[in-house]
Amino acid sequence: MLRVLIVDDSVFIRTVLSDLLNRAPEIDVIGTACNGVEALPMIEELKPDVITLDIQMPQMDGIETLEQIKHLSYRPKILVLSTLTSRDAELTYKALRLGADDFMLKPRNISKMRGIENELTTKLKQLLSISEPQKCAPKTNTPAKKIIVIGSSAGGPPMLDLIFSNLLGDQNAAFVITQHMPEGFTAALAERLNRICPMPVKETESGDILNNGHVYLSKGGYHTVISRSIDKTGRQGGHITLTKSAPVHAVRPAVDITFSSAAKVFGKNCFSVIVSGMGNDAGEGALAIKNAGGTNIAVREEDCLVYGMVRSALKRDCIDKVVPLNRIAREIMKYIANKE
Repeated sequence: MLRVLIVDDSVFIRTVLSDLLNRAPEIDVIGTACNGVEALPMIEELKPDVITLDIQMPQMDGIETLEQIKHLSYRPKILVLSTLTSRDAELTYKALRLGADDFMLKPRNISKMRGIENELTTKLKQLLSISEPQKCAPKTNTPAKKIIVIGSSAGGPPMLDLIFSNLLGDQNAAFVITQHMPEGFTAALAERLNRICPMPVKETESGDILNNGHVYLSKGGYHTVISRSIDKTGRQGGHITLTKSAPVHAVRPAVDITFSSAAKVFGKNCFSVIVSGMGNDAGEGALAIKNAGGTNIAVREEDCLVYGMVRSALKRDCIDKVVPLNRIAREIMKYIANKE
């Protein structure tokens, strides 16, 4: 049984979270607190496996609470629940640097809190199963000849956790993830993935060279475009260009932009993975990869919170294989090994 302590200054949020989590047979909410002052002695006394931690609270906020938890004799796993403001984006990143294990975004409209039930319970369970790996520094900064592009949206972050925690380090390919997420929060997601992935993970910047054994997460608020490049030794590869061009499918970054541009540069050496997500993004991009001789795989429907993005690609008949989530990492590594 997973024992959870909820820390949030809103009575409504505490009540809704308690109701949601107590419905899951493997989870037991053992207490609630309105701020860090209340939470700290409860952590010592109740010893929860995980706490959900709001950031902005009176008397002692989430950041101060994290700083105090370091001095306790017992340290639970910590999931930060963050609202969608630029200030919360900065604080969420700081919370991860202070030791929070993961974060999750609250809906803009708190009346929609019940819609996060599946993703929330999945994240809480994964916190105990995913540990920090041994980092594998790439042997050299070698421009990648192969690229793995991943498209993700609603329900995707827990899937990314599982995929990247199960990859081996020093892969002979570059990885580019495009996750629909508000501007500011992708830095926190990159920090989280960098902690659990054996390869280095960073948020994209214009000019980033796509090197083997590196993971690049599309920066929120920008499209990540893959452009062709040639280094000083004449080796061909790709680099990142960020653009503020118009949103596609009402999102920026858009998966279609990243996938389509990757297809132009890497052709048959482009491999895509589409995971959970709402809407039609990824379909056109996956078709571009297929037409360029590349390969597309997708997560099966029963593993997804939302199947819209995968469905948009399936309608275009450009998915080579539908795979259970727990086999995605193996499929990626098998593809890289077979293309040596």
